[in-house]
Amino acid sequence: MTALWQAPPAPLQRVSCAWLEAAGVELALLRLDLVDPLLSGNKWYKLAPHLIEARRLGAPGLISLGGAHSNHLHALAVAGARFGLASVGLLRGEPQDTPTVRDLAAFGMRLHWLGYAGYRQRHRADFWDAWRQRYPGFVTVEEGGASLAAAQSCAGLVELIGQGLGVLGWDDYQQLWVAAGTGTTLAGLVLGEAGRHPVVGCLAVPADHGVAETLQRLLAQAGQGADGRWRLRDASRGGFARLDGELARLILDFERETGVALEPLYTGKLLLALREALARGEIAAGSRIVAVHSGGLQGRRALEARLQALAGLTPSSDR
Repeated sequence: MTALWQAPPAPLQRVSCAWLEAAGVELALLRLDLVDPLLSGNKWYKLAPHLIEARRLGAPGLISLGGAHSNHLHALAVAGARFGLASVGLLRGEPQDTPTVRDLAAFGMRLHWLGYAGYRQRHRADFWDAWRQRYPGFVTVEEGGASLAAAQSCAGLVELIGQGLGVLGWDDYQQLWVAAGTGTTLAGLVLGEAGRHPVVGCLAVPADHGVAETLQRLLAQAGQGADGRWRLRDASRGGFARLDGELARLILDFERETGVALEPLYTGKLLLALREALARGEIAAGSRIVAVHSGGLQGRRALEARLQALAGLTPSSDR
């Protein structure tokens, strides 16, 4: 099996567009979307500890949860197929036909649709008991891969950033921005920074989805207090998969100006939040910002037509 802890390198790329230039701020993206054609984004780092644990235990496979467009389940299915492990996905809602779901089946993941009420049971203390009986020996992975080991793996992203600074000719940066769905990658970056730079977590989900609690729990488990140099800002647009014209236009304009494709659930929301912060004068001119492009482009496939319509590029009956 490939050495899972040796993820491919990710470049740090300086990008520029009209709203960055107007604010006099430089931005570099850590291009985790380029890590691997299929096992891309931050998922490699979050899944690697679980895959290593499965190998250590001689487990037949892994089982986890997600939705019909889940980047996490997509990466888990790819990893299972690539590294010779079975994979099981517990999905939110009723059966749906999406590009992601078709990929999950193609990569050999066994799918179970839990409905919405059933999916809400995932936080119960006994939730995994029946699934462990049904799939004995399988490693269970929490939604989004959340765990201390995953956060510690993501801490290595800060080293990647440091390696890329010299290529850009930067000696330092003032802030590190990342989108947050569970808080695991954010926790890893806080751990990796160890107070050197403030970390801004842009909530891709509403504030009541537990990101702050997960972040604080992971930091406490790592022996770090919850009062480090980090802060959360709401970038959810009112809901996890909420997509509107302003966000759609930012994504398509940014791609046209920089050549960097974005998805609307995480990195697109992050950059819109950054643009809003610059417009309000919250970041001084001359600052250098690093932001994590966390991948997830596979999930954009089902939203492409809606993106175009909301941006006003094609007609739509639901605009």
